[in-house]
Amino acid sequence: MKVNVCTMRNNSSSVIIFHNSGKQDKGVHMSRSTELRVKELLREKGWTTKVLAEKTGMSESYLTHIKNGTRRWNEDSLRKLANAFEISPIDLFAQRRKRTDNIDSNVSMPEKSDIELSVQVVPVMGEIPSNPSPYNNQLMQITTGFKDVFIPILNSNDSSMFALNIESNNLAPFFQKGDILAISPEVWTRSGDIAAVEYGNETPIKAIMRVTYTDDFIVLESVNQKNSPIALVRGKDHFRIIGRIIQRMQKFV
Repeated sequence: MKVNVCTMRNNSSSVIIFHNSGKQDKGVHMSRSTELRVKELLREKGWTTKVLAEKTGMSESYLTHIKNGTRRWNEDSLRKLANAFEISPIDLFAQRRKRTDNIDSNVSMPEKSDIELSVQVVPVMGEIPSNPSPYNNQLMQITTGFKDVFIPILNSNDSSMFALNIESNNLAPFFQKGDILAISPEVWTRSGDIAAVEYGNETPIKAIMRVTYTDDFIVLESVNQKNSPIALVRGKDHFRIIGRIIQRMQKFV
Protein backbone atom coordinates (compact mmCIF):
# COMPACT_ATOMS: atom_id res chain seq x y z
CA MET A 1 0.00 0.00 0.00
CA LYS A 2 1.37 3.41 -0.91
CA VAL A 3 0.54 6.07 1.61
CA ASN A 4 0.97 9.77 1.02
CA VAL A 5 0.92 12.11 3.96
CA CYS A 6 -0.03 15.74 4.22
CA THR A 7 -0.57 17.84 7.30
CA MET A 8 -3.30 20.33 8.07
CA ARG A 9 -2.76 22.84 10.86
CA ASN A 10 -5.42 24.73 12.72
CA ASN A 11 -4.99 27.12 15.64
CA SER A 12 -4.49 24.42 18.21
CA SER A 13 -3.03 21.31 16.61
CA SER A 14 -1.65 19.52 13.56
CA VAL A 15 -3.62 16.72 11.94
CA ILE A 16 -2.02 14.01 9.80
CA ILE A 17 -4.15 12.88 6.87
CA PHE A 18 -3.33 9.58 5.15
CA HIS A 19 -4.28 8.90 1.55
CA ASN A 20 -4.30 5.34 0.27
CA SER A 21 -3.23 5.42 -3.37
CA GLY A 22 -2.55 1.86 -4.39
CA LYS A 23 0.21 -0.70 -3.99
CA GLN A 24 3.28 -0.45 -1.81
CA ASP A 25 6.52 0.69 -3.46
CA LYS A 26 9.65 -1.22 -2.57
CA GLY A 27 13.34 -0.49 -2.89
CA VAL A 28 13.00 3.28 -3.24
CA HIS A 29 14.52 6.04 -1.13
CA MET A 30 12.11 8.23 0.78
CA SER A 31 12.05 11.93 0.06
CA ARG A 32 13.22 14.20 2.82
CA SER A 33 9.67 15.31 3.47
CA THR A 34 8.47 11.76 4.27
CA GLU A 35 11.63 10.29 5.79
CA LEU A 36 11.30 9.20 9.40
CA ARG A 37 13.69 9.94 12.26
CA VAL A 38 13.92 6.31 13.34
CA LYS A 39 17.73 6.21 13.24
CA GLU A 40 18.00 9.41 15.26
CA LEU A 41 15.43 8.29 17.83
CA LEU A 42 17.10 4.88 18.24
CA ARG A 43 20.35 6.68 19.00
CA GLU A 44 18.64 8.97 21.54
CA LYS A 45 16.97 6.02 23.28
CA GLY A 46 20.06 3.81 23.09
CA TRP A 47 17.99 1.06 21.46
CA THR A 48 18.91 -1.45 18.80
CA THR A 49 16.67 -2.35 15.87
CA LYS A 50 15.94 -5.61 17.68
CA VAL A 51 14.64 -3.74 20.73
CA LEU A 52 12.42 -1.58 18.53
CA ALA A 53 11.10 -4.71 16.80
CA GLU A 54 10.09 -6.14 20.16
CA LYS A 55 8.32 -2.93 21.15
CA THR A 56 6.44 -2.51 17.86
CA GLY A 57 5.84 -6.12 16.83
CA MET A 58 7.37 -5.41 13.41
CA SER A 59 10.24 -7.37 11.84
CA GLU A 60 13.84 -6.22 12.14
CA SER A 61 14.32 -6.28 8.38
CA TYR A 62 11.30 -4.04 7.78
CA LEU A 63 12.45 -1.61 10.45
CA THR A 64 15.94 -1.56 8.95
CA HIS A 65 14.45 -0.49 5.62
CA ILE A 66 12.38 2.25 7.30
CA LYS A 67 15.41 3.37 9.28
CA ASN A 68 17.51 3.66 6.11
CA GLY A 69 14.72 5.21 4.08
CA THR A 70 14.69 2.37 1.54
CA ARG A 71 11.12 1.28 2.10
CA ARG A 72 7.88 3.16 2.57
CA TRP A 73 5.98 3.04 5.83
CA ASN A 74 2.22 2.81 6.24
CA GLU A 75 -0.30 4.19 8.69
CA ASP A 76 -0.11 1.19 11.00
CA SER A 77 3.67 1.23 11.21
CA LEU A 78 3.67 5.00 11.85
CA ARG A 79 1.27 4.55 14.74
CA LYS A 80 3.32 1.71 16.25
CA LEU A 81 6.55 3.69 15.98
CA ALA A 82 4.99 6.74 17.59
CA ASN A 83 3.70 4.62 20.47
CA ALA A 84 7.08 2.93 20.94
CA PHE A 85 8.98 6.24 21.05
CA GLU A 86 6.18 7.89 23.06
CA ILE A 87 5.92 10.87 20.73
CA SER A 88 3.35 12.35 18.39
CA PRO A 89 3.30 10.88 14.85
CA ILE A 90 4.11 14.32 13.43
CA ASP A 91 7.38 14.30 15.42
CA LEU A 92 8.54 11.18 13.57
CA PHE A 93 9.21 13.10 10.38
CA ALA A 94 12.74 14.24 9.66
CA GLN A 95 11.62 17.46 7.99
CA ARG A 96 9.74 19.32 10.66
CA ARG A 97 8.29 22.80 10.64
CA LYS A 98 10.96 25.35 11.45
CA ARG A 99 10.44 27.78 14.29
CA THR A 100 9.12 31.11 13.16
CA ASP A 101 9.07 32.92 16.47
CA ASN A 102 12.74 33.90 16.31
CA ILE A 103 13.47 32.60 19.78
CA ASP A 104 17.15 32.34 20.57
CA SER A 105 17.85 29.22 22.61
CA ASN A 106 21.25 30.55 23.67
CA VAL A 107 20.08 33.15 26.17
CA SER A 108 22.70 34.56 28.51
CA MET A 109 22.39 37.00 31.37
CA PRO A 110 24.27 40.28 31.06
CA GLU A 111 27.47 40.47 33.06
CA LYS A 112 26.73 44.02 34.14
CA SER A 113 23.53 45.91 34.82
CA ASP A 114 22.72 49.54 35.44
CA ILE A 115 20.04 48.54 37.96
CA GLU A 116 21.12 49.13 41.53
CA LEU A 117 19.36 47.37 44.39
CA SER A 118 19.58 48.37 48.03
CA VAL A 119 18.13 46.45 50.95
CA GLN A 120 16.83 48.12 54.08
CA VAL A 121 16.28 46.12 57.26
CA VAL A 122 12.97 47.15 58.82
CA PRO A 123 11.98 46.33 62.43
CA VAL A 124 8.79 44.34 63.07
CA MET A 125 6.51 45.30 65.96
CA GLY A 126 3.10 44.46 67.37
CA GLU A 127 1.66 47.99 67.65
CA ILE A 128 1.69 51.20 65.64
CA PRO A 129 4.19 53.70 67.08
CA SER A 130 2.87 57.22 67.61
CA ASN A 131 5.99 58.91 66.26
CA PRO A 132 8.03 56.53 64.14
CA SER A 133 11.79 57.02 64.30
CA PRO A 134 14.74 54.63 64.51
CA TYR A 135 14.82 55.00 68.30
CA ASN A 136 11.04 54.85 68.89
CA ASN A 137 10.70 51.90 66.51
CA GLN A 138 13.34 49.98 68.45
CA LEU A 139 11.54 50.64 71.75
CA MET A 140 8.19 49.55 70.30
CA GLN A 141 9.82 46.47 68.80
CA ILE A 142 11.19 45.38 72.17
CA THR A 143 8.12 46.25 74.28
CA THR A 144 5.73 44.38 71.95
CA GLY A 145 7.81 41.19 71.93
CA PHE A 146 9.51 41.39 68.53
CA LYS A 147 13.10 42.00 69.55
CA ASP A 148 15.55 41.16 66.74
CA VAL A 149 12.73 40.51 64.25
CA PHE A 150 13.20 42.31 60.92
CA ILE A 151 12.08 42.15 57.30
CA PRO A 152 13.99 43.26 54.16
CA ILE A 153 12.63 46.06 51.97
CA LEU A 154 14.17 46.87 48.59
CA ASN A 155 15.13 50.33 47.39
CA SER A 156 13.90 52.44 50.28
CA ASN A 157 15.74 55.07 52.30
CA ASP A 158 13.03 55.82 54.87
CA SER A 159 14.85 55.40 58.18
CA SER A 160 11.54 55.70 60.10
CA MET A 161 9.85 52.81 58.29
CA PHE A 162 8.41 50.06 60.47
CA ALA A 163 6.61 46.75 59.94
CA LEU A 164 3.37 45.93 61.73
CA ASN A 165 2.60 42.31 62.56
CA ILE A 166 -1.14 41.57 62.24
CA GLU A 167 -2.00 39.53 65.34
CA SER A 168 -5.71 38.88 64.68
CA ASN A 169 -8.23 38.54 61.88
CA ASN A 170 -9.95 41.86 62.64
CA LEU A 171 -8.79 43.21 59.27
CA ALA A 172 -9.86 40.09 57.32
CA PRO A 173 -10.39 39.37 54.53
CA PHE A 174 -8.14 42.18 53.32
CA PHE A 175 -5.35 41.36 55.76
CA GLN A 176 -4.99 38.07 57.61
CA LYS A 177 -3.53 37.06 60.93
CA GLY A 178 0.24 36.61 60.52
CA ASP A 179 0.58 39.19 57.72
CA ILE A 180 3.31 41.80 58.08
CA LEU A 181 2.64 45.31 56.72
CA ALA A 182 5.56 47.56 55.80
CA ILE A 183 4.56 51.15 56.66
CA SER A 184 6.45 54.23 55.47
CA PRO A 185 5.94 57.65 57.13
CA GLU A 186 7.73 59.37 54.24
CA VAL A 187 5.49 58.08 51.42
CA TRP A 188 2.63 60.43 50.55
CA THR A 189 -0.84 59.06 51.31
CA ARG A 190 -3.33 59.77 48.57
CA SER A 191 -7.10 59.52 48.66
CA GLY A 192 -8.10 55.85 48.65
CA ASP A 193 -4.83 54.59 50.13
CA ILE A 194 -4.62 52.38 53.22
CA ALA A 195 -2.50 53.85 56.00
CA ALA A 196 -1.72 53.79 59.69
CA VAL A 197 -3.59 56.77 61.13
CA GLU A 198 -4.28 58.49 64.43
CA TYR A 199 -7.62 60.20 65.04
CA GLY A 200 -9.91 61.31 67.90
CA ASN A 201 -9.98 64.46 70.02
CA GLU A 202 -10.16 63.13 73.59
CA THR A 203 -8.46 59.75 73.36
CA PRO A 204 -6.57 59.39 70.06
CA ILE A 205 -6.94 56.02 68.36
CA LYS A 206 -4.30 54.43 66.13
CA ALA A 207 -5.56 52.08 63.44
CA ILE A 208 -5.15 50.80 59.91
CA MET A 209 -7.78 52.59 57.80
CA ARG A 210 -8.60 53.54 54.23
CA VAL A 211 -8.33 57.31 53.86
CA THR A 212 -10.51 59.42 51.54
CA TYR A 213 -10.11 63.19 51.26
CA THR A 214 -12.99 65.56 50.42
CA ASP A 215 -13.15 69.35 50.50
CA ASP A 216 -14.56 69.51 54.03
CA PHE A 217 -13.99 66.06 55.49
CA ILE A 218 -11.51 63.26 55.91
CA VAL A 219 -13.35 59.96 55.68
CA LEU A 220 -11.88 56.89 57.38
CA GLU A 221 -13.18 53.47 56.39
CA SER A 222 -12.43 50.18 58.13
CA VAL A 223 -10.47 47.78 55.95
CA ASN A 224 -12.94 44.95 56.56
CA GLN A 225 -15.90 47.28 55.85
CA LYS A 226 -17.74 45.96 58.89
CA ASN A 227 -17.92 49.33 60.65
CA SER A 228 -19.52 52.58 59.50
CA PRO A 229 -17.17 55.19 57.96
CA ILE A 230 -15.90 57.96 60.22
CA ALA A 231 -16.12 61.52 58.90
CA LEU A 232 -13.66 63.96 60.44
CA VAL A 233 -14.04 67.71 59.93
CA ARG A 234 -10.95 69.24 58.41
CA GLY A 235 -9.20 71.68 60.75
CA LYS A 236 -11.41 70.71 63.72
CA ASP A 237 -11.06 66.99 64.45
CA HIS A 238 -7.68 65.59 65.34
CA PHE A 239 -6.22 63.51 62.54
CA ARG A 240 -2.79 62.64 61.21
CA ILE A 241 -1.18 60.10 58.96
CA ILE A 242 1.47 57.97 60.68
CA GLY A 243 2.51 56.15 57.53
CA ARG A 244 1.23 54.57 54.35
CA ILE A 245 1.23 50.80 53.79
CA ILE A 246 3.65 50.13 50.96
CA GLN A 247 4.04 46.35 51.13
CA ARG A 248 2.32 43.28 52.52
CA MET A 249 4.12 40.07 53.41
CA GLN A 250 1.84 37.07 53.80
CA LYS A 251 2.45 34.12 56.04
CA PHE A 252 1.74 30.82 54.31
CA VAL A 253 1.06 27.85 56.55
